[in-house]
Amino acid sequence: MTDLFDAEKLSGMITEYAPKVIGAIITLIIGFMIIGWIVGIVKSMMQKRGVDPTITPFLTSLVSVGLKVMLLLSVAGMFGVETTSFVAIFGAMAFAIGMALQGSLGHFASGVMILIFKPYKVGDLVDLSGNIGVVDEVQIFNTLLITPDNKKIIIPNGVVTSGIITNISGQGEIRVDMTYGIGYDDDIDKARMIMQDVAKRCPQVLQQKPIDVFVAELADSSVNFTVRPWAKSEHYWDVYFFMMENIKKEFDNAGIGIPFPQMDLHVKSNVPVSAN
Repeated sequence: MTDLFDAEKLSGMITEYAPKVIGAIITLIIGFMIIGWIVGIVKSMMQKRGVDPTITPFLTSLVSVGLKVMLLLSVAGMFGVETTSFVAIFGAMAFAIGMALQGSLGHFASGVMILIFKPYKVGDLVDLSGNIGVVDEVQIFNTLLITPDNKKIIIPNGVVTSGIITNISGQGEIRVDMTYGIGYDDDIDKARMIMQDVAKRCPQVLQQKPIDVFVAELADSSVNFTVRPWAKSEHYWDVYFFMMENIKKEFDNAGIGIPFPQMDLHVKSNVPVSAN
């Protein structure tokens, strides 16, 4: 009797659950195929719209995981599992994780904005919150800069988007602004000619652009010139260092001094002169 009862019970379970199991397997197979198709469409759309390749895999994987979770919940519902409790648990977990990672999620959202709107890209010379350097990498949470002295600066993306972003090299060409001072006794025209000649000798200076050299300030101890040659963005520092070195050399050869802050002291004596 027991064996017969067990056989009938097993047969009943098979009859009851076999269609559900088969239906769940078919649903999973078709569901994964549809998810793959949707993810492919999303990926293709992002590529056509020029979304940064760094963020494309992340967003597609996010879409894939979300759809797969929904599919698994749907399959669980086919077996009579109450999915509302699972949804509530997932919601509570997401809320708790969001509160714990509030700052990180803010940096993540900022990283997504940077990757989508592209205020700068890898290789650009930028000024981010007072930090000047070449963009080495744009990550989801941070932006990595390489400074002219080869230091690596890691800036959270939330800090980047909340401040002023100056893309120095974003236009392809850049004006290299420099200031040089000469003494009040030196010849202004001669100094101007020297600075223009040095700029014309610099290989990276764009000669088709105007090279501005003019007196900008009559300072306390010097006459200050502003020199403004143009160069390709990637040659900014080459021009800057070339001009600094060679103008100093030419000033020395021409006898033009570069004054330093100084003060003339006049002493007045009040000691009476003796009648003797």
